[in-house]
Amino acid sequence: MVTTHQRLVALLDQHRINYRIVEHIHEGRSEEISKIRGNDPAQAMKAIVASVRGGGGGKRYVLAVLPGIRKLDMKALCRAMGAQKGRFSPEEEATEMTGCVMGAVPPFSFRDDLPVIVDPACRINREVVFNAGRLDRSLFMAFADYERIVKPAFADISFA
Repeated sequence: MVTTHQRLVALLDQHRINYRIVEHIHEGRSEEISKIRGNDPAQAMKAIVASVRGGGGGKRYVLAVLPGIRKLDMKALCRAMGAQKGRFSPEEEATEMTGCVMGAVPPFSFRDDLPVIVDPACRINREVVFNAGRLDRSLFMAFADYERIVKPAFADISFA
């Protein structure tokens, strides 16, 4: 079975993206992993699987991406999705949707039923970093390349 990490690396290679992978101890918490990697925590992109309901649609999932130093604003995410209610997906659902354990989810979706919404605050960094589908691997790449490949929707979905 192909892992999310392998799919991610293959996608970046297919698009001839410059990136670097850093191996480190198992860690998925944004603040802690930034210390280990030696990056500015604002440079980190954290990906959170959430589910929303209402607004004319049934239950649907979304991959919310925000800077590692910010928190998800669930009400803002619901507005962006045209939904009335939202919640963080339980670990089992998040793993099912992404193929990753919590903390290892990259800001990429390999499913049509998991759209990506990125907070514009991520754009302030020329280079971003995130766990790459594994708790012991992180990936650094240009934000412009990320945006070009993922083509995410953008919405203000976080707060400090």
